[in-house]
Amino acid sequence: MAAPGPEAVGVFAEALEQACRYEELLATEGVTRGLIGPRETERLWDRHLVNCAVVAELLPERGVLVDIGSGAGLPGIVLAMLRPSLDVVLLEPLLRRSVFLEECVAELGLKNATVVRARAEEKAAAHIKADVATARAVAPLDRLAGWAVPLLRPGGELLAIKGKSAEEEIEAAQVVLSRLGVRSAEVLQAGHGRVVSATTVVRLVLGKRGVSGGHSREERASAQRSRRGVA
Repeated sequence: MAAPGPEAVGVFAEALEQACRYEELLATEGVTRGLIGPRETERLWDRHLVNCAVVAELLPERGVLVDIGSGAGLPGIVLAMLRPSLDVVLLEPLLRRSVFLEECVAELGLKNATVVRARAEEKAAAHIKADVATARAVAPLDRLAGWAVPLLRPGGELLAIKGKSAEEEIEAAQVVLSRLGVRSAEVLQAGHGRVVSATTVVRLVLGKRGVSGGHSREERASAQRSRRGVA
């Protein structure tokens, strides 16, 4: 287990003790169970934990967050630590991963986190109505948006952690995003000015009326244009 660097200390602040314990779980049980590659243990803080933690600056203080395909809990577990006033749903279909998530929630004392074993498109997830959805390394943007929209309330947001091809993914998904009622799409740099390597996030915002309720001409035009910017 590696010690947290200055960036991690600054980003996690009061949640640093929980983050250190979570890093230990990832470096031990996470590797043993095949959730984290052995070579990742030396860079868990910078490449994974801090990378996810800075996304917290984009979140509301209250509401419901669903982490789609939560896997080993990145970013869902991290965001639950940093936003204890949010209700966080860790949505994961695979048994071995959901068991690990449940153990992490218990070990870290995350009273605001709940594990739901299901795929986003399954009936088991149909009762979820979140204000924000998050995802990291789950699927291309068009497919991910299709999974996220039914889980979100009208006006909700998807925050998808992406790489250098974020702009291209938005462009390629234009038709799908418009059909889903996405009002705006933009690329943000979470942690800019706080950490050396900011996290690239695609933020999609749904229209206020949702998918089934129809959309105004302004909302349709906005979705087609795709607003882009860097925070």
